Amino acid sequence: MLNNTKKNQGQAMQILFSIILLLSLMISGLLTIVFGADVYEKINERATENFNSSTALSYVSSKVRQQDTAGAISVEEQGDISVLKITEKYDDAAYYTKIYVKDGKLKELFASEDSAVALEDGLDIMALEGMQFKMEKEDLLSVKLTGESAKKNERVDEVFLHLRSE
Repeated sequence: MLNNTKKNQGQAMQILFSIILLLSLMISGLLTIVFGADVYEKINERATENFNSSTALSYVSSKVRQQDTAGAISVEEQGDISVLKITEKYDDAAYYTKIYVKDGKLKELFASEDSAVALEDGLDIMALEGMQFKMEKEDLLSVKLTGESAKKNERVDEVFLHLRSE
């Protein structure tokens, strides 16, 4: 009978050990999933920020290169908004394209010089916190992303465009 009690205690210990082992594996698996999801979320957030910044800078660079003619590229400040103005002529009529960030959106406004349109009338291109345009020299345009996400990044999202036409 004493032998049976020891045998039952041994079996109980094996079952208890198996249950504890199973629970610890389940808990470690759950923790791995929770931490992995957090890491995935951060990686996805960074990838989105990188996509937005590179897309916005590429968009502006392409627009400038397409219309790079003598005197066509200028920078204006309208209130607290930095505006890139690209002037062009079609059939002896002057038109302009303005690129700027307003209300968290990169916008483009195309209009004739004599029209009375406001920055609010521009078309939304993409979500973007801020962008600053600056003529460093008469033939060098600086385009820099601004905003909270640009400040927390360790790198500076900025492109310098040499204006060939000047």
